[in-house]
Amino acid sequence: MRKIKLIDNISGLQLFQLMKPVVFLIISVVFTKSHLTRAEIGQWEMFMFIAGLTTFFWVTGIIQSLLPLYHRNKTFRKIGNYGSAKSPEIFNAFLLLCFFSLLTFILGHLIKGNFSVFHISGNAPYINLLLLYIFLSSPVCLIEYIYLLNNRAYRIFQYGLITFTAQLLMIIVPIILGKDIIWSIWGLIVISVARWVWLVILLRRYTEMRISVEFMKEHLYLGVPLILTSLISGSAQYTDGVIVSAVYRDPGMFAWFRYGAKEFPLVLMLANGLSNAMLPEFSTRERMKESLAKIKAKSRKLMHLLFPTAMLLMLFTRWFYPRLFNPDFQKSADVFLVYSLLIIPRLVFPQTIIVGRKKTHISLIAAILELAINIPLSLLMIKLGYNIVGVALSTFIVYTIGKIFLVGYLWLKMNIRPSEYIPLRIYLSYSVLITILFVLIDHRIIDIR
Repeated sequence: MRKIKLIDNISGLQLFQLMKPVVFLIISVVFTKSHLTRAEIGQWEMFMFIAGLTTFFWVTGIIQSLLPLYHRNKTFRKIGNYGSAKSPEIFNAFLLLCFFSLLTFILGHLIKGNFSVFHISGNAPYINLLLLYIFLSSPVCLIEYIYLLNNRAYRIFQYGLITFTAQLLMIIVPIILGKDIIWSIWGLIVISVARWVWLVILLRRYTEMRISVEFMKEHLYLGVPLILTSLISGSAQYTDGVIVSAVYRDPGMFAWFRYGAKEFPLVLMLANGLSNAMLPEFSTRERMKESLAKIKAKSRKLMHLLFPTAMLLMLFTRWFYPRLFNPDFQKSADVFLVYSLLIIPRLVFPQTIIVGRKKTHISLIAAILELAINIPLSLLMIKLGYNIVGVALSTFIVYTIGKIFLVGYLWLKMNIRPSEYIPLRIYLSYSVLITILFVLIDHRIIDIR
């Protein structure tokens, strides 16, 4: 029982979100050491890339806007369900996720013959299975947040451990046995069906199954700016991937980029887990001071853990990349080094406060600013001869600019100083150190191979 108490909502969600990149890293290693060619790996990466590209923005927007609305909305306060044991909010969020999943599925079938990727048979790899996977996998992203909102922290960890282990096995076992990549895709679909079954069980257990058009309108009013924010720039990896695939039109080059364009999983998932878990705590003014102090303390702990770990990883990146994957992926190491710098903007959380206070239009403005800079800067970097490394460098620049904009908004418009939620001395010290280390490695003054 003591171990269970060591996992709270924040750490439970962080551990869950850490499992996904770890599983896909193992998959990447197995694929590069298997019978699959680099072009076949590029097709798998494009399959996963399109699945993420077509869903991440509305899934993110719906879930992030649900968190501050849970038991803190006008609709169910009016009709007497405010704070009831079973949540009608979660059920209506589920219906919105299903609607967007079905819409994406239908639109995908309508246009699937009118575009091509790498000139593969006139469309995307395994397009029908891809659309089925998109339809099944998107609503199940709600499961971990049902546990979060019902304070079942250990269940988040337990659910992730079981399902991600099963997913890993369903994907890599066929490849180990010498089968074609399509067997791994079917494995993804089978796991998505299993998650759907569990989602239905949780909906019956934790939600009041009543449709509320009024709440959906309230939810979308808050969520649409977040959806648009994510669509425009929510994940620079998607924008970068589109640029690389459009410019080079080569599955091998795309595989090189995708294997390098990975933020250090521990940074990405722990930062996102902290941000999402803290969103409900900023939804009321009464707890603002306490919540600011809490996110500052939590981010300080992350900095002491993640900056040294990231710097150690950077030192050995050029050594372990050809050994972890294969020598053909040496070029990916330079892209990964640049993406490692994203720890600098990742570990400050002005967006958490802004979204928690339901000022989602500010996040949208920041996203437009990032997009306006990212695409032309990436194309300029390619033209100047930096190739795929230049695309990664432009991503770091625009992420940093976006965070500076949000920090400035909080300071100038909401009178929340950076020092209230950022441990500035520690943060600036680590940022300078990791930047110096990057320059030394990039110029091969430090070169561990």
